[in-house]
Amino acid sequence: MSEPTAQPLVRAQAEVAELLSDLIRIDTTNTGDTATGKGERRAAEWVAAKLDEVGIGSRIVESERGRASLVARIPGADRSRPALLVHGHLDVVPADPAEWSVHPFSGEERDGYIWGRGAVDMKDMDAMVLALVRDWARTGVQPPRDIVLAYVADEEAGGKLGAHYLVDEHPDLLEGCTEAISEVGGFSITVRDDLRLYLVQTAEKGLAWMRLTAGGKPGHGSFVHDDNAVTRLCEAVARIGSHRFPLTLTPPMREFLAAVEDAYGVEIDPAEPELALARLGSISRMIGAALRNTANPTMLTAGYKANVIPGTASATVDGRFLYGQEEEFERQLAALIGEGVQRQWLVHDQAVETTFDGPLVDQMVAALKAEDDGARPVPFTMSGGTDAKSFQRLGMRCFGFSPLRLPPDLDFASLFHGIDERVPVESLTFGVRVLDRFLRAA
Repeated sequence: MSEPTAQPLVRAQAEVAELLSDLIRIDTTNTGDTATGKGERRAAEWVAAKLDEVGIGSRIVESERGRASLVARIPGADRSRPALLVHGHLDVVPADPAEWSVHPFSGEERDGYIWGRGAVDMKDMDAMVLALVRDWARTGVQPPRDIVLAYVADEEAGGKLGAHYLVDEHPDLLEGCTEAISEVGGFSITVRDDLRLYLVQTAEKGLAWMRLTAGGKPGHGSFVHDDNAVTRLCEAVARIGSHRFPLTLTPPMREFLAAVEDAYGVEIDPAEPELALARLGSISRMIGAALRNTANPTMLTAGYKANVIPGTASATVDGRFLYGQEEEFERQLAALIGEGVQRQWLVHDQAVETTFDGPLVDQMVAALKAEDDGARPVPFTMSGGTDAKSFQRLGMRCFGFSPLRLPPDLDFASLFHGIDERVPVESLTFGVRVLDRFLRAA
């Protein structure tokens, strides 16, 4: 069996679920529009109060009214060493209460889970880190180097008013940070009772949200028209939505597939790796999307009356490209869009990638194995995006490391932006213990 954590962490493990519930109850829905968003300032002030209770000072900055981010620095034993950034976002995507088993902003504890919007994306990590540093402050624990905490706004809309703003306007608050950890990594996939793969994010796809606009000749809906904006747009949208981009195996995904081959005792055809990924269950959808560029139409707008052909029609497309594939993706996209349709970037941000090696990775591996004898940490590319895109601009090496040991039957991938989002309480206490081991040694 694993050795117990050096510090019992009794209070941290006891309060992490309560902290998460309280944070979920602060509705921080990000609609993408400051006028209709809510709660980020209130959440940042709540975090500041929880830190202040144990003597940890913090600073709140706003990019726009109410769009608040908080930064705090915990001094390390060796101030000459580079600092480590631990960042999480406070905002969440919208949720319709009518679709949920519990109210999405109730933070209800039921059946051993904390339920609510943000439970896995990513107020769970926010709560685990907060519980841990509060415990450290109470018990006099000092990390080996400075730990900078950043609880930021606007990640769900691309981070312009959160992490981007911090990097552009307040880089002094992040001074000395050379490495960073955050969401969507460190979670388990059960292979068998004595073996679990823990996926550590070392890369994420670039973000290319776009608006496509087609023009045409307006007129009466009863006439014959060969210059219809709606038709032209829909043809382009259909080409994009039905297109399967070519397979591209990046270094992190080659390492991940090799680990899957070894863990499951299978041989993966490099030309069709998705066939083998089906063994991973529901998470295979997330993993499979990291094997190629993607573009998915998400919104359509056209017209104002049934018998009037409009002069313009527009669509929104969620595009994602792999590291090193940005130019190729834009070339592929242009061919699919075709003539007569204009493209406008709504959010465009870089892909991020690093290697799965070095002292920080060694400490991640050691912390996971110390708390789970069956842990086998492996790198992977995340199909979505995080605030690592912003912090990498300051030269930081960024990882997704939000450790959770998950039940084998939990459809974890479906909970991101999904209905009935929830996280096991036991996974939260596991995460606190792993983060304690990791941050004490990092």
